[in-house]
Parts: sequence; C-alpha cells; structure tokens
Amino acid sequence: MSSHIQFSSPKLSRRALLAIAAGAPLACTTTPPESKKIPIALELYSVRNELKEDLMGTVRAVAGMGYEGVEFFSPYFEWTVDYAKEVRQLLDELNIKCFSTHNSASVFDPENLEKAIDLNKTLGSTMIVMAGAGRVETISGWKEVADKITAASAKFQAAGLSAGFHNHQVEFRELEGQKPIEVLAANTPKEVVLQLDVGTCVETGNDPVAWIRKNPGRIRSIHLKDWSNDPEKGYHVLFGEGSAPWKAIFEAAESVGGVEHYHIEQEGSAHPPMETVKLCLENYRKMRA
Repeated sequence: MSSHIQFSSPKLSRRALLAIAAGAPLACTTTPPESKKIPIALELYSVRNELKEDLMGTVRAVAGMGYEGVEFFSPYFEWTVDYAKEVRQLLDELNIKCFSTHNSASVFDPENLEKAIDLNKTLGSTMIVMAGAGRVETISGWKEVADKITAASAKFQAAGLSAGFHNHQVEFRELEGQKPIEVLAANTPKEVVLQLDVGTCVETGNDPVAWIRKNPGRIRSIHLKDWSNDPEKGYHVLFGEGSAPWKAIFEAAESVGGVEHYHIEQEGSAHPPMETVKLCLENYRKMRA
C-alpha cells in the first residue's frame, strides 16, 4: 500500500497497427487494455522518529529512494492548513503524492470532519483512513464504529474524498462469534475503503487473498507489511522475507480488489529505519520485476 512495475500488452509496430487498421478493424477490439500502474508509497510511521526530527528532509529522502507517494499518520492532524500547503509544495516539487492519511478515531467525530477535509484536500490525499477504533469490546460497539465511519463517509464523499478503515489484529479475531472486520464491512457502504494490513491479517491466521476476493472493489489500499513465522522476528522482517503470499495477494488485489496504491509499512528490522524502508522497496522492485 510504479516506475518498476507495469502490466501491459506488448507494443505493436507502426506497420502492424496499420495492417490491423486496414485489414482487420475488429481485431483492435480484442486487444486487452493497458493495465493500471499501481504506485508504491511509504506509510511514514515506518520512519516516525526521523519524521519528527525533520519532516521535510525525511520526505525528500523517501522520494529519493524511489517511493512514489507517502501516507502521513495521526500527528499531521495537528498541522495548520498553511503548514499543509508547505508540505504539499514539497510533494509537488518531488513529484510524489500523499495518497491517504492515517487518523485517530476522534478525527471521525462530527466536529473534526471539516478540518480533516481541509487538510487532506490541501495535501492532495483522496482517502481519510481511521487507523484504529480504540478499545471496542462488543459487537454492538463495532456496529457503532461502523455507523461513525458511515456518517463521516457521507461528508467526505461530498468533498470528493473517501473514508477508510485500517485493520490490526483485533479486527480479524473473533468476538462474540463474529470478526469485527466482517461487521465493519457489512455495516458500511461499499465506498468505504477496507485498507488491508497484510501482516496483522496473516499473524492472526486469516487468509488475505480470500479477504480481498470476498470484498471486491473495496481493497483500494494495501499495507505491505510482512510477518515471519519465526517467533524471534515477527514483524521485524523486511518486506518479502516473511510468510505472506505476496504473489497471490497482488494478483487478487489487482484483478478484483480494486487496489489503487500500495504502502510499505515497517515496524522495524535489524537495520536502521531509513535503510529498512530502502531495502523493502528494493525487495518490492525485485518481486514485481
């Protein structure tokens, strides 16, 4: 959740195109359309300490690695619109995008929706994602979370933005015989994005490919966090070096999930954070080459 990935039909020579146009006009209709290029971004929580020390310099360094976008997380909500304009100016200068933002549940309170809209539109973000619902202990509580997201979604949709929810482990674990993530999916409109955190899904023994296929068009953003079955590593493993079935995930995401962007997210590794996210991007490029 790129410059090195592109699924497309082979390019035809000018002569071949002329031949098709002259002798077989219907053949053009059978040529598969060029597949959409899915950009690769970084969830900046992965380099949170660096970001806190020097936001502009860190974003510049991330762009220099080859990331095509970023996802700002909850501290961004403290910004003024004027500061968001400065950040947007930097993004434009670097030719990268802020595809989405991560937000605390309180941002979805009615009194905070306008600020969320203003900041996200300034940044160029199209998705305002609830990064966690807080402590919710009953299924009826999760239905209330769904209601909150639904109400915010209507407001965001009117402004040309999408609401989303980002799962952690708790949403994929059964509660009162149901999984909270399924309750959220069933009780929110189809336009609400179900941003899939692959690592937490895998850790809890759930199948991310099956989840994507069960929710066509709603998995518009995916966090490429890996999970290792080695108990000494867990999340502290580079992208592509864990147990997640990435090839099948990408196929499902791009054929039925409706994915619009991928985001590398790291909780740490044996390397410093900036080196970690650089190595993850290199692994992603190798995998998708």
